Amino acid sequence: MGRLFATYDLETPTTLERAAEVIAGEQSSGTFLKLPGETDRLKELSGARVERVTATSSSRVPSLPCRISAETYTRGEVVLSWPLENMGTSLPNVLATVAGNLFELADVSALRLTDISFPEEFAVAYPGPAYGRQGTLALAGVRDRPMIGTIIKPSVGLSPAETASLVAKLADGGIDFIKDDELQANGPHCPFEDRLNEVMKVINSHADRTGRKVMYAFNITDELDVMRRNADLLQQAGGTCAMVSLFSLGLTGLSAIRRHIDLPLHCHRNGWGIYSRSPDIGISFPVWQKFWRLAGADHLHVNGIANKFTEADTTVIENARSLDDPLSGERGYQAMPVFSSGQTAVQMEETCRAVGHTDFIYCAGGGIMGHPGGVAGGVASLKQAAEAAVGGIPAHVFAKDHKELSEALDLFGKKDGTGARK
Repeated sequence: MGRLFATYDLETPTTLERAAEVIAGEQSSGTFLKLPGETDRLKELSGARVERVTATSSSRVPSLPCRISAETYTRGEVVLSWPLENMGTSLPNVLATVAGNLFELADVSALRLTDISFPEEFAVAYPGPAYGRQGTLALAGVRDRPMIGTIIKPSVGLSPAETASLVAKLADGGIDFIKDDELQANGPHCPFEDRLNEVMKVINSHADRTGRKVMYAFNITDELDVMRRNADLLQQAGGTCAMVSLFSLGLTGLSAIRRHIDLPLHCHRNGWGIYSRSPDIGISFPVWQKFWRLAGADHLHVNGIANKFTEADTTVIENARSLDDPLSGERGYQAMPVFSSGQTAVQMEETCRAVGHTDFIYCAGGGIMGHPGGVAGGVASLKQAAEAAVGGIPAHVFAKDHKELSEALDLFGKKDGTGARK
């Protein structure tokens, strides 16, 4: 069997070599003292191995609270590896191995898991995305441009009938994709089954009239038995997408629902700030997305350019591009990036250029609902912005002959022409 490799950004009050050995021991066969059963043979077979240590910087103060005081805190990159025999092809147990009781070790004053490499055995153990980019685009009937999407707002408070009424306006306006907010799942004011029935009446009726079926991501996040039931109802109703909250489900829940449902899984990363706000602790998106893709995520949120949150544009694009990173066996594990958070027609050109392709979902709330031309005008402005980007035409040039795009750039873009949001 192969070996699992993990890369860390480590800071320590001791030395990088000592801290790496402590982590390797803690996360495999060792403890704070040598035990009678911990033979050299056992350590050779089951112990984690320190593959590489590279110092990068130092500081006079620790990045995180640290019990061990030192004159200098050394920082660097550390690569560890484990034999697959330790945990097997089990994503939950891999996570316990590479991100378990190591962040709180006394020898650690900062630690962030920045990369992971899965051996080929995981390609057999996990199915990966069922649809991914190309399957999603084919199911939605979209070609050669991003999918234009939006979120049901208000997040909560609308009844099933009110939700369906909004969906009708969005469908008539030409939208490709609609999703429940992560806060809307199966509450008493808008039960899942009632919302499903009301919304699918609208979507199916619109499809019968136009031949185009809007993809709606229904939030099925719940206890696993309820999720399975609602997933079955979703498929029976003719739905084409299910949404889940990744950190609520965990890896076991995600892989279980992947195996149960034959629809794209739209995966929301709500709670992401816990892992992303500090550069000194946590797990990076390029690592998480590999776990999620193996477990079956078809769509993954990556935030958006000029977003309302804290992630820099460079980080957003790096995260989106990381969805192309090779995985175990590379068996078509391409997940679809989902851009959202304060997106309008203004950011479309830069997003297409930075990502390098148009196989993504571009979700806009105010960028659609707040357009002077209403929903239809907002959707048209985004499609026009995408058409300009695909054709290599600057948005402001294309807008001269496209009213909806022109109105969007005037409303949402800065007057200095930088293209950033107001």
